[in-house]
Amino acid sequence: MSDAVIRSTEGRIGILTINNPPVNALAAAVRAGIKDGVEAFGRDSNVDAIVLIGGGRTFIAGADIREFGKPPSGPNLNDVIATMENSPKLIVAALHGTPLGGGLETALGAHYRVALPTTRMGLPEVHLGLLPGAGGTQRLPRLTGAKYALDAILSGRHIPAAEAKSKGIVDAIVEGDLLKGAIAHTEMLLAQKAPLRRVRDLSVTLESPELFAETEKSIARKARGFKAPWNIIKCVQAAVDLPFDEGMKRERELFAELLTSTESAAQRYYFFAEREAAKVKDVPADTPQREIKTGGIIGAGTMGGGIAMNFANAGVPVTMLETSQEALDRGLKTIRTNYENTAKRGGMKAEDVEKRMALITPTLDYNALKDADVIIEAVFETMEVKETVFKKLDEVAKPGAILATNTSGLDVNQIASYTKRPGDVIGMHFFSPANVMKLLENVRGKATEKDVIATVMSFSKKIGKIPVLVGVCEGFVGNRMLRMRGIQSAYMMEEGALPQQIDKVVYDYGFPMGPFAMSDLAGNDVGWRIRQGKKEKEKRNVRYTGYVADAICELGRFGQKTGAGYYKYNLPDRTPIPDPEVEKIIEETSKKLGITRRAISDQEILERALYPMVNEGAKILEEGMAQRSLDIDVIWVNGYGWPVYRGGPMWWADNVVGLKTIHDALLKYRDASGDPFWEPAPLLKKLVQEGKKFSSV
Repeated sequence: MSDAVIRSTEGRIGILTINNPPVNALAAAVRAGIKDGVEAFGRDSNVDAIVLIGGGRTFIAGADIREFGKPPSGPNLNDVIATMENSPKLIVAALHGTPLGGGLETALGAHYRVALPTTRMGLPEVHLGLLPGAGGTQRLPRLTGAKYALDAILSGRHIPAAEAKSKGIVDAIVEGDLLKGAIAHTEMLLAQKAPLRRVRDLSVTLESPELFAETEKSIARKARGFKAPWNIIKCVQAAVDLPFDEGMKRERELFAELLTSTESAAQRYYFFAEREAAKVKDVPADTPQREIKTGGIIGAGTMGGGIAMNFANAGVPVTMLETSQEALDRGLKTIRTNYENTAKRGGMKAEDVEKRMALITPTLDYNALKDADVIIEAVFETMEVKETVFKKLDEVAKPGAILATNTSGLDVNQIASYTKRPGDVIGMHFFSPANVMKLLENVRGKATEKDVIATVMSFSKKIGKIPVLVGVCEGFVGNRMLRMRGIQSAYMMEEGALPQQIDKVVYDYGFPMGPFAMSDLAGNDVGWRIRQGKKEKEKRNVRYTGYVADAICELGRFGQKTGAGYYKYNLPDRTPIPDPEVEKIIEETSKKLGITRRAISDQEILERALYPMVNEGAKILEEGMAQRSLDIDVIWVNGYGWPVYRGGPMWWADNVVGLKTIHDALLKYRDASGDPFWEPAPLLKKLVQEGKKFSSV
């Protein structure tokens, strides 16, 4: 008898209680315990039926992630579920917490299911680049119909108990004590002489003969580059077309195909990376945190308003400061419009709009921030403005308040020096739109106290963000690496490639859009003004990158907002259309620079766009600006659209391309161009010599 599954009886009901805290993961001992328990109770003449229940806070919450990548041991889950289905005794699964993945698949092996009202269940394997591999794709459609099952498995979403009941996934909702309710339901079934209802014996309802073709069409854009969604569709189609055992065989084949794929390896890596990135090496998990009950935001523009929404969404009251009533009113109107649009789409109730708006207090007076526990400035991106703001904050903020800057690249140490409390200052670099984008680059200054870091990393999660800690350097991690891609994209355009070719290569790799389409979306005038202000031509010791960009901005082609940038746009349609006028500007620029244009292959474009980013990532790691290579990957997947099925730039370099391949390509481009830009980073050289990966650093 396994300690991971405890056997007991209540009258003539056998009870199997899963005891594998914290989340009752499906470890080998749990699988063996369920199988042995079902078989033992099956032989016991004093037991008429079995209740399978989770001890502690949840029913089985999924596979045991500690077993990932290890040789299998104990009975496999399909055998456990078959044992349950074929039991001579009626089995009721009693659900609470989050029965997910293999947890729900196990429950589907019972003859009946009951759940607490707060239970949320689902099959989220798609997020790991996998599909449910223990009959989930075959059994769920038999309960819900093909259409609902397909949506549930493709989205991987958590299904509330009431919805699960309405769809037939669970048979009853139990109020109060789950075990008592489950036993009562089991006794009722026995009294009714209810059959041993095996889900495998049910037929599948196919709502429309076009379901699978229509689903493939509807997910084509979103599922681009992923493998799992397409295999899931094939599995559910097998549930419709094939007998159960053949459908199971098909599921196993398609599961195995995903399990060995690079895409799933990348997604599984990323699953762990995102959780690891929240940890700070020299800030222990038990570091005391400062209490954050109220917040302050300086600036009610696009960024400030978005940050304020994050506070309100988390139920944290926030005071939003502006310099004029007009700017304040405009900011509040935008926030209200955003919330009302969400409500119209069914994302929240109308009364929630008012509740959240009530948490945002507008003000024109700095003194209104005196009681705030954390204050984030989101003002114009110049050091002069930041200096004014932080000197004022130093005067009004209470002792112990955390003072944060939302700068996307200015020196956080210099900003902290404008206060008498540099230990309380930290960077919190939100990405735009701040109410939507998940990434938060938290920037550690040289004086930032550890309890400030611990508090901000924890609070980031409270407001729905994925936090990564970075160091102070120009552009931090994300923008610093992005600049490398921007430089080479500009050079390739001057040398022979056109914006649409470069964008297509980057898009086909898996990014949402290429660098030139992205620039048109963000507004080409932003970079133009920065270049004019910096007089970049004189400052840079590398070849200037802004010749074409400057030329198109001088024509007022600022991107989508003006209907023209690198592309033309037939507004309101925002589809980019290649423009002969831009091609002419590019060709004239090449001529002026004395460059003979040549054909550039897609492979060269890919290498020149992405390899310099990896090289810069190596420098960032070596300088300690990122703690680990996985932190860089989390930043790029969440903040810049790096496709998760490629893991992130550093994982991709480690596991797909190989560091030696990248190192040798950098040398090839350096020798061909004579440009020191291509010099491999010392860390990259060292790792190649030692045969190691970035993940070893």
